[in-house]
Amino acid sequence: MDVLELKENQIDVDTYLKLRASVGWKKLTRAQAQAALERSLYTVGVYVAGQPVGMGRLVGDGAVICYIQDLIVHPLVQGHGAGDMLMERLIARAESMTAEGTELMLDLMCAKGREAFYARHGFIARPTDALGPGMIRYLDKRK
Repeated sequence: MDVLELKENQIDVDTYLKLRASVGWKKLTRAQAQAALERSLYTVGVYVAGQPVGMGRLVGDGAVICYIQDLIVHPLVQGHGAGDMLMERLIARAESMTAEGTELMLDLMCAKGREAFYARHGFIARPTDALGPGMIRYLDKRK
């Protein structure tokens, strides 16, 4: 495999939508995708021979909490280190946002079966004795 290259804050709407489709995620409208990218604190893409094969983004307030969102690696590239590169860069960026003398919560929603990948990067699964389960609610206005 060719060398993997990271590029910061260069993911465009078409790339974002194509990468989401490559892993079978829910379709977004172009307007949703554009807003999501514009409102991200940070995006990073991974490229092979100049072609985008993965991405991730940070969302949140950048002071108290950040979320790793949309960590995507095209199936043909999975298992070659792209996900690790993206995670390391996203974590480093979140660390750079953390003010001295403070603590930033870095969270994510893990797809079923991917727990070991995130655990390798220092994340803990919930619930624990001290932390309840992560939860979600969808607000659906498609009707």
